This record gives sequence, structure tokens and C-alpha cells, in this order.
Amino acid sequence: MSRTLLVEDNVIFRKSISEILCDQFPTMDIEEASNGKEALQHIQTLPPNLILMDIKLPDESGLKLTQTIKATHPEIPIIILTSYNIPEYRDAAREAGATNFLVKSISTSEEIVQAVKSVFPDSE
Repeated sequence: MSRTLLVEDNVIFRKSISEILCDQFPTMDIEEASNGKEALQHIQTLPPNLILMDIKLPDESGLKLTQTIKATHPEIPIIILTSYNIPEYRDAAREAGATNFLVKSISTSEEIVQAVKSVFPDSE
């Protein structure tokens, strides 16, 4: 199906999202990065078809990283997954080029799956 890069520093949350995606999209190849540097290495090696991005990363803002990635790979959809449900972050994510914005604490598994399906309408 597709290559997805999950950029999240919280190992437990990253594994949880990875399990949801593996369960719903068995042919999806999921790569993981715990910080911006790792994410950029993955993108340089083999650009993904989708990125799920946390805003707060240990080495860089996920919003700034989104902007950096979009400057060189505008075709890659980026879904922001964050703990911060504030309008300023939603606006900043949109301005950085994010395709979607989901709040970790209130987004259900189904909403995450729907966000991915909205990027890949032909997904299984």
C-alpha cells in the first residue's frame, strides 16, 4: 500500500499508533522516528507516502519540521498528532502545510484511521 513515517518521541504512543495502522492497513510499511533528525534521515533514504508528526519533539518542533519537509517534498501528506488542542497550533499546522490535525487525547482509533483513509482513499 504505502510507506508511512511515524514521528513521535513517546515510545508507548508511537507503538500504539503503529499497532492501529498495522491492524487497519496490513500492507502498510511503517517506519518510526523518535526525533526530527531521524525523521529527515528516513525521508532522505526513502521518502514516505505519509507522515504522522508529533508537534513536540526532543530536537525540533514538529511544526518547523513539517515546514522543512514540505519545502522539499510538497507531495507528502503530513498529519499532525499532538497533545495540544489549541487554535494557534491548528493554525500553525495548516500554515506549515499539514494535511490534517488530530489531538491525541480525544482522537479515537477510528478518527486516526479515517484521517489516513482521507489521504489514501483507495486503501483497504
